[in-house]
Amino acid sequence: MDAQRLKDNFAQVADHGMEVADYFYADLFQGNPGYRSLFPASMARQQKVLLEALAQIVAWVDNTEELVPYLQQLGRRHQGFGITAEHYLEVGNSLVATLRYFSGDSWTPELEKEWTAAYDVVSGVMLKAGGEG
Repeated sequence: MDAQRLKDNFAQVADHGMEVADYFYADLFQGNPGYRSLFPASMARQQKVLLEALAQIVAWVDNTEELVPYLQQLGRRHQGFGITAEHYLEVGNSLVATLRYFSGDSWTPELEKEWTAAYDVVSGVMLKAGGEG
């Protein structure tokens, strides 16, 4: 996994600000309408939390000493919300769709493989910490 490539791509995507979170949740809820009830009525705070978490994860993608405890904490918190392995799969699909959309012409099959591999690691750590993995 090329950590710098992920960081560079995320910087490009993050330039779109809250549009990224809007797109992500629209994609997630369109494919999984039942997931909407897992979130607060007002999504403003949740959108900010999502973007902050993604930025932190990407910043630490090459620093496992910081990343793993952070992901474990996130995994335990998500487990408390009733999040399961199935949810992680759908979130991953929406995340990749969002990254692809905001990457435009810079998106490649290789970049998709790298993001998918990175998400598999992230979700694996979170699931294990939450008792699902």
